[in-house]
Amino acid sequence: MSFLSGGLPLAALEPDSALVALLYVASFTLFIAGLKLGTHPTTARRGNGVAAVGMAVAVLTTLAQKGIGNWGWIIAGIVIGSVIGAVASKRVKMTEMPQMVAIYNGVGGGAIALIAWSEYRHWIHQADQIKQFANEMLPPGLAQAASSHLSVSIPLEVMIPSILAMIIGSISFWGSNIAFAKLQDLIPTHPIGLPGQKLINAALFVLLIAGGIFLSVNNGITELNQPVFIGMLIVAALLGTMVVLPIGGADMPVVIALLNAFTGVSAAAAGIALDNTALIVGGTLVGSSGTILTVAMAKAMNRSIANILFAGFGAPPAAGGGEAEQRPYRSMNAQDAAIQLAYADSVVIVPGYGLAVAQAQHAVKEMANELEKRGVTVNYAIHPVAGRMPGHMNVLLAEADVPYDQLREMEDINPELPQTDVAVVIGANDVTNPAAKTDESSPIYGMPIIEVSEAQQVLVLKRSMSAGFAGIDNDLFYDEKTAMVFGDAKATVNDIVSELGNL
Repeated sequence: MSFLSGGLPLAALEPDSALVALLYVASFTLFIAGLKLGTHPTTARRGNGVAAVGMAVAVLTTLAQKGIGNWGWIIAGIVIGSVIGAVASKRVKMTEMPQMVAIYNGVGGGAIALIAWSEYRHWIHQADQIKQFANEMLPPGLAQAASSHLSVSIPLEVMIPSILAMIIGSISFWGSNIAFAKLQDLIPTHPIGLPGQKLINAALFVLLIAGGIFLSVNNGITELNQPVFIGMLIVAALLGTMVVLPIGGADMPVVIALLNAFTGVSAAAAGIALDNTALIVGGTLVGSSGTILTVAMAKAMNRSIANILFAGFGAPPAAGGGEAEQRPYRSMNAQDAAIQLAYADSVVIVPGYGLAVAQAQHAVKEMANELEKRGVTVNYAIHPVAGRMPGHMNVLLAEADVPYDQLREMEDINPELPQTDVAVVIGANDVTNPAAKTDESSPIYGMPIIEVSEAQQVLVLKRSMSAGFAGIDNDLFYDEKTAMVFGDAKATVNDIVSELGNL
């Protein structure tokens, strides 16, 4: 490469050179290969590595181009970001992964919004420079006359994508912050709505459209344009906050996927504004994959994305309001549960967020090993929105080396449940609730569920009879073939493993 062999400074590549294009193509190829490898658990780790190499190539290619900017700020940002990321990856628990994904995604959206604002200010700076040049080079009277005729107009191919990047990035940033706060229990997890919420959201949306039209039509640099741009940044922040606040319960995984798609779209828009191929392709890949995931998850819940965003899960307040109904139920201890499991031919384990909170995945794997030694067939039923993040349960069980072929999708396992001797539900409350099929008044009515009530016997490992994340009482707990095994999931499973060893 010329900038190395010729002894030129590092930032010496011409932005439109063939070498830059070639390096970007190489990075995109690695991105796509990484995505492909990430579609299977056995190759997912390698896929992450391949995509990371692609990202490194794209970043280094961008940094090596002329006019990249202030190296001091760039290096400081890289160092600070790397330290925060390294510390977070070491300290964040598996149960906190959803909120970490939410906040990381939000940071990406916020960065894109700031890039859009920076690009807008770049054009203002150019206009100021032209006027300053006129004032310095021309006589006072002539300079004033010239300044009034000298103007800089922001091209629409820059203005429009900049506005889109700013709006979508800001919505993603603030929406992700609210999602993080809900998942971290910093604010109530249930839907939070204001009187006239939909009208407020509609008004904010109209303001953004009006502001976008105003700036596009008046794309010159005027005293009013920048305040309008900043005002739209604030309105987008309010809209992102107001849209996510009324969302809660089982909708949260879908919202996280949707906000991830928003960040990708905003990055692609910023790439168009900056004429940066890396941002365009990378943002398009993130946006399209996030959109596909969002649609698939919404379909898995039998709900439209519009319904999730604008209806608010659990609004009006769910039946029970988080308090369990006073109905008779059956409970048993770990010893009885172990006996029931030991004499079964087939067992299906249904993991949920409660399993993640208790860090019970390794204990569950040990229990499965004990059962398989006795000839029991063990499978795991995975609901698409189990946990609080897309793929949460898959990652959790992979950490415990659960064989991937034992992880069964909802559509595959449901037909087998009537022939299953025991279904073990561990913290998977909302996705096993029969009300989704039987109670038309339930907020989750119509949502496909793991139909554990069809199994011959059901064990529910739970701390208490309290409602789940969606705040809805679960009829499954009161089914005559269901037995509650109360306690911390990890301790309970360990007790069952111990009892299995004594049989």
